[in-house]
Amino acid sequence: MTQVRIKQAAALLGVSDDTVRRWCDAGRLESTTDSAGRRVIDGTALAAFAQGLAAGADSPARPTPSSARNRMPGLVTRVVRDTVMAQVELQCGPFRVVSLMSREAADELGLEPGALAIATVKSTNVVVETEEAGA
Repeated sequence: MTQVRIKQAAALLGVSDDTVRRWCDAGRLESTTDSAGRRVIDGTALAAFAQGLAAGADSPARPTPSSARNRMPGLVTRVVRDTVMAQVELQCGPFRVVSLMSREAADELGLEPGALAIATVKSTNVVVETEEAGA
């Protein structure tokens, strides 16, 4: 069973450590203590909780039907345009997402730092990594 510390859970959920502690104190998210006396959350329970958050009222509605399931609302932090292409950076919770697109598309979408946008990802190749045991 994977146990996740409060700080790790907060980073994964894109909230503060204090928010996760409040959710645990309120019984919204179950926590226990590990053998060292640190507060931890069961990984399976955290995954279910994260899915519930994503399906909640704060989750952006899907504007059009799509087969892409990886939608991350974010804030545009940087746009670099040349004559043909644009590089757009978004901060989606704790994740930095970079997209390369035509300049025309970036202009049509009005992408500038401070704009709200949704990064939608569909990929046939996704690398999944885990931390080394005990890390």
